[in-house]
Amino acid sequence: MSSTANSPSENNSTAVNDTSWLGDSAAIAMLTFAVDTETPVLAAGRRHAENAMAMSHQAFDARRGLPRLLNILDEFDLKATFFVPGISAERWPEAITDIAERGHDIAHHSYSHRPSTELTAAEERQEFEMGLEALARLDIRPSGYRAPMWCATWRSAELAAEFGLTYDTSLMDDDRPYVIETNHGPLVELPPHWSMDDWEQYAYLPEPHLGYNIEEPEKALAVWTAELDGMREFGGLFQLTAHSFLSGRAGRARNLRTMIELILDRGDVAFKTGAELAEAVLADPNADRRKQEPVVVDPAIYKKW
Repeated sequence: MSSTANSPSENNSTAVNDTSWLGDSAAIAMLTFAVDTETPVLAAGRRHAENAMAMSHQAFDARRGLPRLLNILDEFDLKATFFVPGISAERWPEAITDIAERGHDIAHHSYSHRPSTELTAAEERQEFEMGLEALARLDIRPSGYRAPMWCATWRSAELAAEFGLTYDTSLMDDDRPYVIETNHGPLVELPPHWSMDDWEQYAYLPEPHLGYNIEEPEKALAVWTAELDGMREFGGLFQLTAHSFLSGRAGRARNLRTMIELILDRGDVAFKTGAELAEAVLADPNADRRKQEPVVVDPAIYKKW
């Protein structure tokens, strides 16, 4: 089946709402949280382990930010999807176990948070294996995968399917879910985008440089609300990506609560976890099915590596 054969017209709201992964909703909201703890800083260089400020900045994630966000989800009786690097599971096992005990969907987010695009094939495989092993030691079997910094390679989807995961959320060629046909079976892609990521709004750390943004929460809310209403019009996936060391800060946590209230007030958006949405997509006979098509580049034209 071609990637466009079953794509409804974006001006035909009836056709959009007939797709079964949407059910009777105008859009699906998927709340996702990355529990990165110290890993993004260490991925920039192990020397940063000596930087007490940077390490404490990231430790806020599990110490205060994560419990705060979990309690906000409890207020609304909502289940979300949490992406956990293996090192976070090893360093903060009680925090990760708390996520599982509250009934949330836990997904694989590598072992060390090093971008997959900077790794060899053997190293990327090792990241998959070590991340899965770290979660398994906490009796957690993840349902899906997200590449660190969304830096997926053409190998990433194949690895996710090979290791028995049901979905990936690393690719940005759509705003509706679809199925990737891999050599190891179908893998649901739940496309994310930078516009719905709190990192682009809130991340600030001078050394190592993780971002220079400290935007007011109201700006983030405006950006996300525009995307939400766009997804409602066109029948898409509103996948909010938050980090507990960023959105777990007090004023931003209040902003997340406001965003949840806004989604609920719309009245035509359903919340799903990654695992729930992947199941719905796999059951949808009209879902797009695609094979990945790596880009082949002529080195005579693109001389710069």
